[in-house]
Amino acid sequence: MLIKILTAVITVAAGIAAAFVLYWVLNQFSEHLPGSWGRRIQPYLFILPALAAIVVFTVYPAILTVINSFKDNFSRNWIGLANYRALFGSSTFVRGTLFNTLLWILIVPAACVIMGLAVAVLADRLGPRGEKTTKTVIFLPMAVSLVGAATVWRFIYASEPKGSTQIGLLNAIGSIFHKGPVAWLDTSTFHLNSLLLMVILLAAVKSVPADTIEAARMDGASERQIFARVVVPQIRGTIITVFITVLITVMKIFDVVYVTTAGEFNTDVLGNQFWTQISTYFNYGAASAIVVILMIAIIPVMWYQVKHFQSEEAT
Repeated sequence: MLIKILTAVITVAAGIAAAFVLYWVLNQFSEHLPGSWGRRIQPYLFILPALAAIVVFTVYPAILTVINSFKDNFSRNWIGLANYRALFGSSTFVRGTLFNTLLWILIVPAACVIMGLAVAVLADRLGPRGEKTTKTVIFLPMAVSLVGAATVWRFIYASEPKGSTQIGLLNAIGSIFHKGPVAWLDTSTFHLNSLLLMVILLAAVKSVPADTIEAARMDGASERQIFARVVVPQIRGTIITVFITVLITVMKIFDVVYVTTAGEFNTDVLGNQFWTQISTYFNYGAASAIVVILMIAIIPVMWYQVKHFQSEEAT
């Protein structure tokens, strides 16, 4: 354990020292340029390491992935659109993987935002102590990773054959009341975690000017009308940002599905199918094609997000 701690400390210290030396060298280079060139080029030199990292670790892999999607299993020979035809020609992929991913996209972001907003509005009506307690209770589960949480839920839903000892919490409780074991993971179910979004939305709700709410009450508006016509329009930007953030996260969901069902029982999604193509079938071409499909699907979402940010800055 001590060796691991020392390794981590040395790694962090070395990274900070390397960054300091790099920017010192860049600064010295800009200061030794003739005339005003140093002052002009200095900002670009300072952002050069970040741009280089983006190109090396993001842009280059993305281009390589697009190229490999037109190659065979081991990315050696060109096969054109064969990977895409094989994916979209498979009923299992279209009716299973794509359809499940679409369900996640349509249901999870909307449900998370609605539930998070509802809890935020209710928490806003609590006193200072109650609000702090609510936030504390909400943030405690955030210390658990999604993989850890998914593992816990897998054991909660675990089922054994009838007559055997049930290790799953739900079936163990059911056995007390003489209910047969239920294969919960075979059942289409949605599990949502919108508590963290509640904190973000709560901050937005609190930013609504109190005088506008009081003015609406003086005009005879009900609490429901105040919420729909006063509060929601003023926090629309935050709602859209939260929705898009959840949407992008859901589109590339992998860990929860992999840990709980590994894509079985008609629960497969694009992220898990990508891993299956690489780890099980060693089909790098099909895996690259799945990533390209995800990239194409995310582009309109990112475009809308950029346009939304621009409109927010303009107002």
